[in-house]
Amino acid sequence: MFGPDSHFDELLNDPRWALAIVRATVLEAAHPQVGAALIDSSTFVAHPWRRLQNTFLSLRRMFGADDDVRQREAARLNRLHARLNGTDARDRPYDALDPATRAWVVATLFESTVTMFRLSGQPLEQRAMERLYAEFQAFLGALGDEAGQLPATLPEFWQYYDRVVEEELENTEAMRVILYKLFDHLPAPPLLTSLPTLWALGRAVGGPVIGAITVASLPEPFRRRAGLPELPGAQTLTQSAYLTVGLARFLPAGWIRAENIADLLALTPDSDDPRARTVRALHDKMKRAGAFLRLVTPFGAEPEPGPGPESAASGGIRRDAEEFFREVLDQTGDGYVDWPDLAAMARELSTRLDLDEPEETRLYNAYADWWRELQSALDTDGDGRVSAQEYAAATPSLAGPALIRVAEVLFDATDKNGDQRIDADEYRALFRTAFRRETTGTGGGTNGAYTRSAFVKDFLSFMSGRQRSTPYDPLLAQA
Repeated sequence: MFGPDSHFDELLNDPRWALAIVRATVLEAAHPQVGAALIDSSTFVAHPWRRLQNTFLSLRRMFGADDDVRQREAARLNRLHARLNGTDARDRPYDALDPATRAWVVATLFESTVTMFRLSGQPLEQRAMERLYAEFQAFLGALGDEAGQLPATLPEFWQYYDRVVEEELENTEAMRVILYKLFDHLPAPPLLTSLPTLWALGRAVGGPVIGAITVASLPEPFRRRAGLPELPGAQTLTQSAYLTVGLARFLPAGWIRAENIADLLALTPDSDDPRARTVRALHDKMKRAGAFLRLVTPFGAEPEPGPGPESAASGGIRRDAEEFFREVLDQTGDGYVDWPDLAAMARELSTRLDLDEPEETRLYNAYADWWRELQSALDTDGDGRVSAQEYAAATPSLAGPALIRVAEVLFDATDKNGDQRIDADEYRALFRTAFRRETTGTGGGTNGAYTRSAFVKDFLSFMSGRQRSTPYDPLLAQA
């Protein structure tokens, strides 16, 4: 059911599956419990590329051949889901550990995969469909959920699926955000952040197309009940899109590996990764193309960079504070900072560093304490959250004892031999795993080692907003 001989391993590198995943995500978000959790806690709007990488990494771990890795990842996912609960806008409780809700998430992935093959003109044979369904059942079982949350047989599954679509799915806010906001405002991946004109052009063309084919592929009863408009010819466009994307399967295998594509999207021109030289050369060519496009398109000129942190003008300092608020602190992209934003930071760090439960709990507790400090110092109107204006009006260099504890948890996770110093190998390992960045030195360290105080000082400088660009940027500031 797992490993290189599974059907899932083939799917992960099938370019058509990208469209199927978008469709499955919309159906997940239409479930009231999933939709509420996404709105309250998810970073998919502000950091979609990072979310994509994390999802890909998690699926790789869960469907790989190594049982130990799968069990460790399942435990991490369960701890993550245990922290996602609350009430939605209609005061209905939601809980990410609810077995029926988790079964629906897996059901959407399976059904959207079957739909992918059908729309591509290659409907799955019965035996292949049964094998694929068994793999997704095994995935749910690997998470520790009891058997029976997904029906035992395929005929029973289709009855279950139709019932949920008819009776439980809603036109949720999260679903509307994905369909009507995410693609229209999708931030550029790090590879294209310095080319806003080219990205705006591609997004203006591709966003509406992806939205239209996703809506057209949804189950008709739900589409009609939710009032989702279907453009004339959308069904033909949908089938054409799946067929066209499917042609990429005939490219050399190394070109379309999902892992390579995800890494490339996350690569920045100033990265220490050896591939960055190629990216820098590509950027130079794309900038020249962008300059031409600005002459012939209505997208306007690229914005001029604002004043740096060295500016003595109050306007420059305020703008830097708001920029840090938007790019780093507001992880969920709703214009405010509250606990879900800081929890997202803890979740990201825990995932990248693959922390064990005790260290992960220490990190979450430290971030919870930091949130209480921020709320006490900056929430001037008492609404339980911090706005960009409240943050910019206060001192953006707030770094209390709780933030120091966050840095110390990271130091302890990096100091593998416990000698209270991070040597060059440990330092490089930290940036490879947590920040996906190569580095040749030991930062602020001396004599080939990074002391606790030097590490804490650098982390505080970044997290308090005093430094705009540090090695920590790829973790939190680069979407």
